[in-house]
Amino acid sequence: MHVFQPIPIEQLEFNPFTTIGSDWALVSAGSKNKANTMTVSWGGVGVMWGKNVAFIFVRDTRYTKEFIDNGDFFSISFMNKEYKEQLNYCGSHSGRDVDKIAQAGLTWNYKHSIPFIDESSFVMLCQKLSATRLTEDSFISADIKKWYPDDNMHTMYIAEIIEVMAK
Repeated sequence: MHVFQPIPIEQLEFNPFTTIGSDWALVSAGSKNKANTMTVSWGGVGVMWGKNVAFIFVRDTRYTKEFIDNGDFFSISFMNKEYKEQLNYCGSHSGRDVDKIAQAGLTWNYKHSIPFIDESSFVMLCQKLSATRLTEDSFISADIKKWYPDDNMHTMYIAEIIEVMAK
């Protein structure tokens, strides 16, 4: 297990367009007894309701969504580029069917009982503030509908970033 140190959020420097959109991240939720992770490439960070927040989007069919919905916390683990294959694996296999962490050669770690990926370069520990299911009638642009040909919609989660950690 690696030792992660808290870092002030004001010192966090990363480009969300590349770090989330191109490099991807792993969202994990659950407990020490049972947890799951999934790859995300949609989301961001900012300020909402006077809090530093992260927002992620999770499709209805994703197994990790059950863990996020049943708890108050989740983590977002950011990996170095050499972990792209593991990220791809975690995004294309369901934790319902396989132990994704073991199969991807990754390791669980925990802080405040929140699961995260030990091989991460930095981690955001998040407490849920809001969950909003996207619906077809909420889209202003018809172009967005192309992302939902099978009506497998997303839920947008907004969460306060309660701690940022790095190795």
